[in-house]
Amino acid sequence: MSEGKPRIPPALVLFLLSPAIGELLSGSSPPKEYFTVFGFTVMTLLYGGGALIARELKIRWGKGIGSLLLLGASYGVFEEGLMVASFQNPSWQDIGILGEYGRWLGINWVWAVELTFYHALISITVPILIVELAYPSLRDEPWLHGRWRKIVPILFFSDTVFGYFAFPCMTGFKPPIAPYLFLVFTALLLAYLAKLLPRDWARHGIKPMKTPRYYAVICFLGAILCGVFFWVLPNILAFSLGPLLVSVGGTVFLFGFFRHLVGFNWGSSTPLHRHGLVFGSLFVFILFSVLQEFDGSRLDDTSGMSLVGLSFFVGLLLLRRRIVKQGRLDVSEDID
Repeated sequence: MSEGKPRIPPALVLFLLSPAIGELLSGSSPPKEYFTVFGFTVMTLLYGGGALIARELKIRWGKGIGSLLLLGASYGVFEEGLMVASFQNPSWQDIGILGEYGRWLGINWVWAVELTFYHALISITVPILIVELAYPSLRDEPWLHGRWRKIVPILFFSDTVFGYFAFPCMTGFKPPIAPYLFLVFTALLLAYLAKLLPRDWARHGIKPMKTPRYYAVICFLGAILCGVFFWVLPNILAFSLGPLLVSVGGTVFLFGFFRHLVGFNWGSSTPLHRHGLVFGSLFVFILFSVLQEFDGSRLDDTSGMSLVGLSFFVGLLLLRRRIVKQGRLDVSEDID
């Protein structure tokens, strides 16, 4: 793209893209739920505001991808633990067996671990990487300026406060104070660690980069294995230590997966390598969008999910085509 001011600001794109991925593509809020005045407003202010704040902190602190992941995890705790309280609510609408499996001291631990990683990766980091691929000349610049640096956080926290009071009325669940304070501490700790983590956390890899397709495939397989860990195994490991094995095993797997990725020399990567990461991470949701539309066991209306998946698939292909057309195949761009 040109070096001039873009017609559509990247901040606006990220503001809309983050909730579209985190809620719409995932199927958590199908089109008929997502595209309502209430749903769209609440989810966009929450996800979009959270993604913009995470990115601005990363840029202004001079940090890298590791800090972005930690800020994304902090966002996950903020949303699920402090706003909607799904981490504490054993009867949360989407929780299924995880409302009982691994519940201890008032927290649904397997659900909490899974969703924290989900939001860190899918709701925050992936949308930011996509928008930065679309706006390469603005990749290292802040996207919020002037009064918007105050307006976005105000809207985000106002939305959270609204949710804190509204969701107990809708769900009938009021989060106990002790687990709630623990989750407040956890969210703040993750943000603090993000500020401490060195920028070059992901820059020490020495393994030669593989083809972009390799990263798309392993991210796709990684997403599948996460589903196995956090949704299939709880139905199999139905003994007392099962929840601990699932939570620890899933966490170890994800950290091992990250370690494998950062072992590569991302300083010699190209935009297509980063496109492979986001494409592989989202492709599993694109495939499942079709299955969700025809899932007769779901009580909500999932019509339109196939179109959502197709739209994201085409959008990611067009983004790749744009990268190729711009001749950015040999441009070294570090992962952060």
